[in-house]
Amino acid sequence: MALPNAAQADQPAAAAPGAPGKAATWAAGDKDGFGTAKNTKSKVWYTLNNGALTEVFFPRIDTPATRDTQLVVSDGATFTDREDRDTVSRVRLIDSRSLVYQQVNTAKSGRYRITKTYVTDPGRSAVLADVRFESLTGRPYSVYVLHDAGLGLNANDDTGRTGRGGLVATDGVISSAVLASPGFTKTSSGYADRSDGWTDLQDHRMDWSYSAAQPGNVVQMGRTQLTGLRGAQQLTLSLGFDGRPETALAAARASLGRGVSSARSAYSAEWHEYLSSLRPAPKAAKAWRPAYLASVMFLAAHEDKTFRGGFVAAPSRPWAWANELQHLPVYIAVWSRDQYQIATALLAAGDRAAANRALDHLWAVQQRPDGSFPQNSRLDGEPVFGGLQMDEVAFPIVLSHQLGRTGRAEWTRVRRSAGFLLARGPRTDQERWENIGGYSPATIAAEIAGLVGAADIARRNKEPDLAARYLRTADQWQRDLDRWTLTRNGPLAREPYYLRITDNGDANSGAQIQIADGGPLVDQRRVVDPSFLEMVRLGVKSAKDPGVLSTLRVIDERLMYRTPNGPFWHRSSFDGYGERRDGTQWEPVPPGSGETIGRGWPLLTGERGEYALAARRPAQRYLDTMGRVARDSGSQVIAEQVWDHNPPAGRFTPGENTFSATPLAWSHAQFIRLAHSIDAGRPVETPRVVACRYKTTLC
Repeated sequence: MALPNAAQADQPAAAAPGAPGKAATWAAGDKDGFGTAKNTKSKVWYTLNNGALTEVFFPRIDTPATRDTQLVVSDGATFTDREDRDTVSRVRLIDSRSLVYQQVNTAKSGRYRITKTYVTDPGRSAVLADVRFESLTGRPYSVYVLHDAGLGLNANDDTGRTGRGGLVATDGVISSAVLASPGFTKTSSGYADRSDGWTDLQDHRMDWSYSAAQPGNVVQMGRTQLTGLRGAQQLTLSLGFDGRPETALAAARASLGRGVSSARSAYSAEWHEYLSSLRPAPKAAKAWRPAYLASVMFLAAHEDKTFRGGFVAAPSRPWAWANELQHLPVYIAVWSRDQYQIATALLAAGDRAAANRALDHLWAVQQRPDGSFPQNSRLDGEPVFGGLQMDEVAFPIVLSHQLGRTGRAEWTRVRRSAGFLLARGPRTDQERWENIGGYSPATIAAEIAGLVGAADIARRNKEPDLAARYLRTADQWQRDLDRWTLTRNGPLAREPYYLRITDNGDANSGAQIQIADGGPLVDQRRVVDPSFLEMVRLGVKSAKDPGVLSTLRVIDERLMYRTPNGPFWHRSSFDGYGERRDGTQWEPVPPGSGETIGRGWPLLTGERGEYALAARRPAQRYLDTMGRVARDSGSQVIAEQVWDHNPPAGRFTPGENTFSATPLAWSHAQFIRLAHSIDAGRPVETPRVVACRYKTTLC
């Protein structure tokens, strides 16, 4: 393979004007491709969206090291296109047992086609893209690489230059290098919307060759040797990362020398070996085998390679909202609750080692001295948001019991968290939707399950008095659940039904609660959500409990909608956490404005499937619904939300992914767990010690 000419690196470059450039914004959160090497040596993760390579994460999965990298095509006189705006993109997983993705981008004008295949180099921290460019008109075109460096959580403090034939950028902590083979014929580093390559090409010619030595929002450009003449032409791109520019360049150059074919072979072999080490795909997922295998690989890929056992919620940040908060790692963070969801799914799939690593991270990194857990945190445990969610204190106990981790070391950790539950429960500052406090049936169910599990662990560690205390409290909370959360005079039904939450622990009062994310101030008896089914899944209430049955009817009437893919449920009454009515991005709006609308969550469809199994009913249709979402995405990804039965202006398809965080680890975890639960004939996550204590249908 012909490597770039290093002599090009030292060409004189004028200082780019316009520092620091336009302020950086987040990349879109709805990824349609995601991959990384299975090993821990290659500390890079790539994501795809809308025809482009979007964030690459390095050296941790909670740290973006690029914003996007894409091709720009021009005839030099009449048009200049960029892939994310001017092509129709199709993306697919080209190996069902490996996270190798391919984008096929066809110009809306019909002038050209670009095919790109992505892997990460298992031997080092580098991303490789095999690029094929075709002119569909027989005319020559100029093709450029446009690279938005975006290093770290703050993308406004980068510098950039040409170095040894490539594009080099650094923020003093992380460095990146972009090389091409055949090499670039001209390069430039400038500031976004001021002196960057895209601004340069507005006259359809690359005239500038700048160096961006002052910190700012650096965007780089390299002119390739692609023209599209004489049939399809090939180009290899290599993006290398390290702490220093010189070593980032060395990584990119070494990967370029290795070549895509060799890297892909090793990359795929690792994923094939991993999948072969697990349980066979469940029979229930036979029709959705690609989605099942992708879901397992996605969950494995969400784990960090430095802080082992640290799984982020998604390799993205939801929508492009609140750019003034761009320094916060939203969704690329660790939630105790999501760790539980991921770990139980991987345990069901046969990866017990990963589930144990998740628990190790919870105990060693996440747990605070008082036994509580942060709402969410960086991989090293640094809190991101400051909320307290009591289910996140309980779930590590439940997971520890499920994994059989009941020895002295675990007991020390369990005792701390159980003590915190006794001292602060059952009320929670935030429930699982994170924006309201009070008495939540879902949260209290998790607390009860945690205390019952803690009691069994205490008994095993010869602490009978503590075990008895935990059980007395759990039993009392189980008896009080209905008083706190089951309204008998609510306006939504004649029969009693469970509320999403009560502010004061009196389910029959008309206390006003504030529904965040754009929702109004409303009587708490008018607010329901499907998460009350946590009581059934965790063994706290029977699937045939009268209050459960009546609440199912209420939420089906109020929150469920049907699509060609199947049924979905909104997460709550008055939910405003979703795109605007016209389908544009969500952003903070005045409470009660109704400008934003929360759509259905596929994971709720999966939870309904687990309830069906608890009630001794068929659940295959719920798994099929989630499988269709993955299939229709083209890349086997399942988002946080899907469009409802009346999508904005008819521009979107009901039951398909919205622009919410994609892939969402919790969605894929629920898909995996439901598939195994169908084969088992019962929810595999249900702790029997809880179900049998309360004599539910899952004992």
